[in-house]
Amino acid sequence: MVGSATPVMWGSLPACHAFRCQHRPRGATWLCLLLLLPVCVPATITNPSINPSINPGIKAWLTRRSLEFGRRFGLELFQSTLQKEHELNLTGSYNIPLLGTLTYAVPRIHIHELQMNDSALDFAEDVGVRLTVQRAQIQLSADWAARLGAIQDSGSVELHMRDLAVAAVLAVSEDGGGRPTVWSAGCDTGGTDLQMEFHRGYSWLYNLLAPLLQRTLRQHLNKQLCLELQRGIDKLDAALKHMKVFTQLDTFAAIDHSLLGPPAFTAEHGDIALKGEIFRVGMYQQRRSAPPVALPVALPLPLPTPLPVALPTLTPKALPMAREPMLLVAVTEFVANSAAFTYFTAGALRRNISSGMLPQRFPLQLSTKSMGVFSPQLQERYGNQPMELHLWARRQPLLSCHPDALHGTLFGSAEAFVVLPNTTRVPVFLLNIDANVTGKPTITRNRLGGTVRLRGLSVTQVASNVGPVEVKRLETLLKFGLWLFGVPRANKWLQAGIPLPLPHGLSLLRPRVSLQEDFVLIATDLQYEP
Repeated sequence: MVGSATPVMWGSLPACHAFRCQHRPRGATWLCLLLLLPVCVPATITNPSINPSINPGIKAWLTRRSLEFGRRFGLELFQSTLQKEHELNLTGSYNIPLLGTLTYAVPRIHIHELQMNDSALDFAEDVGVRLTVQRAQIQLSADWAARLGAIQDSGSVELHMRDLAVAAVLAVSEDGGGRPTVWSAGCDTGGTDLQMEFHRGYSWLYNLLAPLLQRTLRQHLNKQLCLELQRGIDKLDAALKHMKVFTQLDTFAAIDHSLLGPPAFTAEHGDIALKGEIFRVGMYQQRRSAPPVALPVALPLPLPTPLPVALPTLTPKALPMAREPMLLVAVTEFVANSAAFTYFTAGALRRNISSGMLPQRFPLQLSTKSMGVFSPQLQERYGNQPMELHLWARRQPLLSCHPDALHGTLFGSAEAFVVLPNTTRVPVFLLNIDANVTGKPTITRNRLGGTVRLRGLSVTQVASNVGPVEVKRLETLLKFGLWLFGVPRANKWLQAGIPLPLPHGLSLLRPRVSLQEDFVLIATDLQYEP
């Protein structure tokens, strides 16, 4: 026979419907996690004062040290783009005294080696980033065809250019849909020392004429390098157009990490503003196409001082550092608020605990015999029967971030049922359980964890079918059980952490977390291991 819960007759109070969980951990852990939920899924939105279309939920600052990290990838991209065969279609002619006019054609070139000896990557103010290369060397080969009067000839040529200089500017903006877009904002190359050697055919003649060809070839090669770099940037931009602007976190929620506007660049740093909104899966609404929102850009190093309106002011005292990190990330309460709103409205903050889910040593067992201590009529009416507890958040959790800790409040309700031999569930009493918790986040390598503490617990009776419930005694015993079992188990789970959604091969190096007023600041270096 399938059990059923007898409808609750609490007057004007709504009945709580059973919520069955497919994969239930032990009850003490669920109860503790529900009470400590504001730290894991913080704060709520009821009438949000922060407009995510204007104020970023997540703000990131790229410092000059991050450019050294990015320089290696820029050079690798540059080299991989150039070190292959390229269409050239170079044609020309020379008038040779006594011999006539020499016409030639070089259809394509193949770059074998590209050495970048001196290179630097800097911020290009209001544009993006600038790559400069000095004293580079390039070695390439090409096939050629020539005609001198009635004589036709063909062969190959090897070229070696030294003292090559390259200056390229990559512009970065936002495409109106939250994705980054890039393009070439300028390119210039120049090489002064070009050596060439012809092979096959009348190569001895062409080697004598090499000094006459060098100037034209240098000009074409310089132009070709910028054209190939432009093609590489266009391919990168095409790939960015397919980049996802949100990531699903679990079956309930996903996070929108789209850009709110173009990144802002000064000579010293780059600022990136992300929406940072957590929304319910299946209810995502596309951002409207709107002109990019201008964001404040004043940000002296080593630490930011003026921040957008969504973030309070930082000072250098907020996070003492021995050296400037590569990356600074500020996560505002808006991210936490949207998470709590999503999980609350999705019904994810509901758990059922049965008598067999609690540890045997837990001081409070779900049976009429154990609970009868707090309600004598309970055991008188039902003898020794198992019980079931249905927990849910009656209001959205509240969280505030302060320099000492994350402070959270959970407003929960607990409905107790007696499970009869025929599996029918009979409601006996309804309680409100409110808890105050504090927590501190931690980051170890690529995992986000933390610790929590239970600061206070309040139990009040809302309604009862078995007479008064001694809530003060119940509150004391529940506190003891949570401090003894629930909090340690929750901290064990939280300290293990969850993996951060980072690109493959990218790791956080020496990350540090600082709690500020209304936001969390993360300072870290980056490491890449293919």
